[in-house]
Amino acid sequence: MHYGSWALRLGTILFLVAEAVAAQQEPKPEDLPEAPAPKQEPAPHKHDNAFQTTFQILGQRSIFFPDLAASPGPLNSKQKLELFVDKSIAPSRLLATGLGASIGQAHDSLPGYGQGMNGYGKRLGSSMATGASTEFFGTFLFSSLFRRDPRYFVSLRGGPWHRIGYGVSRLVVTRTDAGTEGVNWPGMLAPLFAESLANSYLPVQEQTSGRTFRRYGVRLGFTAGTNIVKEYWPTIFRSLRIAKVAPGLRPDSTPSGPRPPAPRPMR
Repeated sequence: MHYGSWALRLGTILFLVAEAVAAQQEPKPEDLPEAPAPKQEPAPHKHDNAFQTTFQILGQRSIFFPDLAASPGPLNSKQKLELFVDKSIAPSRLLATGLGASIGQAHDSLPGYGQGMNGYGKRLGSSMATGASTEFFGTFLFSSLFRRDPRYFVSLRGGPWHRIGYGVSRLVVTRTDAGTEGVNWPGMLAPLFAESLANSYLPVQEQTSGRTFRRYGVRLGFTAGTNIVKEYWPTIFRSLRIAKVAPGLRPDSTPSGPRPPAPRPMR
């Protein structure tokens, strides 16, 4: 079973529904005045409000997804290290680890671990170790070496298919520390290095190049699905009307001024 494809399809279905819910809950536009001023542009105003509302949500740093960008400025190496730690213990990581171990247990993947609580514990531990090493290589080490911003920047543009395509494209394209776009070397290399390292503690039958690249492909599939969830995360909160705090920012803002300190998590 291709778990990566399954995760991508599930993420797509969930957030097409979220897009529909958000659209239904949008407030109706007010009636236009009988003699509108010639410079009135209601459509762009509505678009600007959407940007402002979304960044109000992102201004409160997400605990579930700590890598959702809440400011345009780049991160220094220390902040990337802190983000690696935050992502490694984030609820999204713990949930994905537990779910992955459960699916692996049900389908008896990594059969060398066996079944029962002992087998589940081994699957859970190996999943946590591989996830943490992926974050170390991708969020901190390679992002610092290649000068890439390890955060996820929500697009806010286009319809659902455009946004889904944007989320998937983040596998190979990402934001640089200079504010431009570049090849996502950390995102592509980190899971490969992590899966290679995993061969030191996985069952012997998993320690082949074929198995390693298979796990690498599955991890990329899960990353694509997770990116779609991140893309729609602010939309979900906006539809639930949980949006306060923070100034309006544009997603295409280039880094300028001093590097901001890592914001404190807020619930």
